Amino acid sequence: MTKKKDIEVLRVTHLRGPNIWTYRPVIEAWLDIGELENFPSNLLPGLYERLTTILPGLIVHRCGVGEHGGFLERLRDGTYAGHILEHVVLELQNLAGMKTGFGKTRQIGVDTGLYKMAFRTRQEEVGRAALAAGRDLLMAMIDDQPYDLDATVARLTDMVESLCLGPSTGNIVDAAGVRKIPFIRLTDGNLVQLGHGAAQRRIWTAETEHTSAIAEGIASDKDLTKTLVSSCGVPVPQGELVESAAAAWDAAQDIGLPVVLKPYDGNHGRGVSLNLSTEADVAAAYALAAKEGDSSSVIVERFIVGDEHRLLVVGRRVVAAAAGESLWVTGDGKSSVLELCDTQINTDPRRGETEEFPLGRVKPNESGEIILELQRQNLTHGSVPAEGQKVLIQPNGNVAIDVTDKVHPQVAAMAALAARVVGLDIAGIDLVTSDISRPLEETGGAIIEVNASPGLLAHLKPAEGEARNVGVAIVEHLFGEATGRMPIVGITGKHGATMAARLIAWLLQISGKKTGLTCADGLFVNGRLLPRDGFSDWETGERLLLNKNVEAGVFESSARMILSEGLAYDKCAVGVVTDVSDFEELSEFHIESLDKLYNVLRTQVDVVLPSGVAVLNAADPQVVDMADLCDGEVIFYGVNEQLAAIAAHRQQGKRVVFERKDGQQDSIVLAVGQEEICSLPLSPLVPPEAVLAAIAAGWALGLTPELIGAGLRTFDANPKRIHH
Repeated sequence: MTKKKDIEVLRVTHLRGPNIWTYRPVIEAWLDIGELENFPSNLLPGLYERLTTILPGLIVHRCGVGEHGGFLERLRDGTYAGHILEHVVLELQNLAGMKTGFGKTRQIGVDTGLYKMAFRTRQEEVGRAALAAGRDLLMAMIDDQPYDLDATVARLTDMVESLCLGPSTGNIVDAAGVRKIPFIRLTDGNLVQLGHGAAQRRIWTAETEHTSAIAEGIASDKDLTKTLVSSCGVPVPQGELVESAAAAWDAAQDIGLPVVLKPYDGNHGRGVSLNLSTEADVAAAYALAAKEGDSSSVIVERFIVGDEHRLLVVGRRVVAAAAGESLWVTGDGKSSVLELCDTQINTDPRRGETEEFPLGRVKPNESGEIILELQRQNLTHGSVPAEGQKVLIQPNGNVAIDVTDKVHPQVAAMAALAARVVGLDIAGIDLVTSDISRPLEETGGAIIEVNASPGLLAHLKPAEGEARNVGVAIVEHLFGEATGRMPIVGITGKHGATMAARLIAWLLQISGKKTGLTCADGLFVNGRLLPRDGFSDWETGERLLLNKNVEAGVFESSARMILSEGLAYDKCAVGVVTDVSDFEELSEFHIESLDKLYNVLRTQVDVVLPSGVAVLNAADPQVVDMADLCDGEVIFYGVNEQLAAIAAHRQQGKRVVFERKDGQQDSIVLAVGQEEICSLPLSPLVPPEAVLAAIAAGWALGLTPELIGAGLRTFDANPKRIHH
């Protein structure tokens, strides 16, 4: 036991896939609450008041009561430290910007003070840190000690910002989630796989696997981009490529003042100076552009009167548009330009240092463009403007005002054409016009830049106007009506599961699908044994999901894997459970009965898709009980056609597979209700239960009886293992 009134975290496990708690990744912590077992919250004076004061957001936690304020009701009436810690950890994650809501806490045994607590987390390191911080916070509240919540939240927020997906990538992933398309994060950054196996697509923020390196190269070459876009009739500003300040001034005079200078190979608007009319301004702007670019080449362009706009093109259409506005401050005769920016611009709650903020902080002492703009007004960041004096800080900054509904169809068509000409499937089109609701030819507007990997935040969190869920358009562009899923068969149980998994994989393979298999015998792709290379069972399964060549997968998952890692996949087309038995090897997980083992193995049925099928052994009563848990169809199989579950299923007109013994040649019958669809010979080389499970799974996948029969005849129960 721990010391009196303390909480000790005994074990922490990250369950990376569906598990006994929920469908999503969770952190499972084993707790010893020691003497606190005798002190529920209603016997800890002042705890309710202190906890609700420091974490007022707990009021929205529903808990088991199922309504707003549910947890606080439990806290007031009396609940135990493990359950309280669960909610504290969830709230800390929410405060740090990583929204989560699921948690459960269960006692281990009776009057032991030992608990298992699980809570949802979107990032393991953040979740572990929140657990440690939550334990310290709760103990401080129990002991009536001070706790620095602000410092904790700041630290967790920093972790969220550095370790979790960025807002643009997160929006796309969330949009995929709404479509039930699974995702796998491939790196610590924003490279993400949407979908599984051969059905997958990959994104890197707003780039996709369809984004070609050639198109990116063209987009980074501003002069070439203008040439290609102009050749298709898209209006662009007249310009010239120069390599010296003197040449820039000569070009400016030829083009006609005022002009714009920008890096030849720049991006994201860095190093761009607008509305230049003097030789000194042009020279200074040249130096800035050359510094920001990767070469000394700088583009001089005609300055177009109007506001800057960013149009987001996905596929062949504009899905969002944002307009810019100029930034000004007003002097008070006392404050410097730097101070005025902090008090008049940077106090806007939409401005911040991280990607979560739609607008960045304005730094007139650091931004080269602002420094140049101030110089043109004979000012610096330290200058003190007179009271009432208007100072232009940034012309056409703040491209974060939604104008999607105002875009003229001709303007949208020009933007989409520019993206296609460059070759980008997703592009940010920068254009300047005085009125986005009129054709460019009427306003004298022009497209000034085509950007690969455009930022999405201005559309997701505009400073003004309607937010646009652009991730939906990107997912639709990548998948159309597809689900991103390949056929997955999951199988669990003790007896015959491995042989059934191998036979199912063989049936899929001869049906023409390149099939991956992970089971107790090893990791296979189309029958070839691959090295495991020290990977865990979960990691081995994920290798199949990552493999672009794999068109179908069969995954055997033991009870131990479900308890220690979770399933490797989120959902399956077919879930097979062979039996509920042999819990003796799971005592370290406190699985001491068949009922507790049932709660582990039911996970396989819980993850069957609504369009999928659970294949269940009719001879095992606890497996039969899992039928009610399935969101899809159920096929029962059994060695005896008189089994109660099979007879009842047939009475309901549903599918069954059973062995028929006729004294001479045992056979396997596939039936729908009372109608027998076909009869197949039983192989003497494979245990009947394994054959029945495999046939039922193959039938569930839509394989024909003829193909299943061919698979039974050609299956090698003892293949030679060949490493590749």
